[in-house]
Amino acid sequence: MSMTQQAEPAVTTPPVPGPGQTDGRTRQRSLALRLLARPEVGVFLGAVAVFVFFLIAAPSLRDGSSMATVLYQSSTIGIMALPVALLMIGGEFDLSAGVAVITSALTASMLSYQLTMNVWMGVIVALAVSLAVGAFNGWVLMKTGLPSFLVTLGTFLILQGVNLAVTKLVTGNVATDDISDMDGFDQAKALFASSFDVGGVQVKITVVWWLVFAALATWVLLRTKYGNWIFAVGGNKDSARAVGVPVAFTKITLFMLVGFGAWFVGMHQLFSFNTVQSGEGVGQELIYIAAAVIGGCLLTGGYGSAIGPVFGAFMFGMVNQGIVFAGWNPDWFKAFLGVMLLGAVLINLWVRRAATRR
Repeated sequence: MSMTQQAEPAVTTPPVPGPGQTDGRTRQRSLALRLLARPEVGVFLGAVAVFVFFLIAAPSLRDGSSMATVLYQSSTIGIMALPVALLMIGGEFDLSAGVAVITSALTASMLSYQLTMNVWMGVIVALAVSLAVGAFNGWVLMKTGLPSFLVTLGTFLILQGVNLAVTKLVTGNVATDDISDMDGFDQAKALFASSFDVGGVQVKITVVWWLVFAALATWVLLRTKYGNWIFAVGGNKDSARAVGVPVAFTKITLFMLVGFGAWFVGMHQLFSFNTVQSGEGVGQELIYIAAAVIGGCLLTGGYGSAIGPVFGAFMFGMVNQGIVFAGWNPDWFKAFLGVMLLGAVLINLWVRRAATRR
């Protein structure tokens, strides 16, 4: 043997994991943790708990007509909560959503009545106005870089003042005139505010539209390129822009979706009551945002779903009507909403930490 021969380096072989063991890199999370990672799971459990609670506390809720009332109340919130949730996933929120509903209804009503036009002309113009308000919010946001809180707060104040001032100027009152005898009213009412019979129970058409919009929003989020853009701009818009995501287009169209939701709910209110009070809508934007937050959407963006706000809106409708059917003081409603909101935020925080814990 040569004196210069060198020893070969020792080779260490990592131990082979035994049966049922992993090396830590390939460890799979349990089914329960994977379910908890879904943003809608926490609010689903909360909705079930609220549902059971009020079924016990208010036995009259077990009646079919009572549940139809709950679903109707939920749908009027849920239709708006869906685009608000998509906007929040995209990293923004809209404080003008509540008064924008009334702006849309006032536009359709006054234009149709004052110009003696078919109400469908008012409906179409109201849609254009609502989309323009949303586009304006998004455009100002992208051009100035201001927070959406400031931009939409300004729009909220503008719309609130315009709603009151223009209505008084045109009608001489704080409410619009009755349009129920105008051409096209019955057809528009059938689309936006009709009812249909299910087993002897009258169900509002808004419940169907609510579920259709929820299914469409879920498909967009999970199955389309635009859905990926929404999550990307909400997570980090600079990184999203670096990989080719059209950030400005995505955010502006998200605000326009909120405008579309405001138009639809505004048309429902108009054709349900035939007239509109110009001072309404203030405070509703917080209800829509709260429904989205309870549904698992984060104010910081980049996280959420379209199904979660459905359960969030159902909880609102259940509490709102449950308090009435239970015979409690309705002043407790806002207190319940505050508890629900804080509870949902804490539960969602715990769920996300549990889901990401290794």
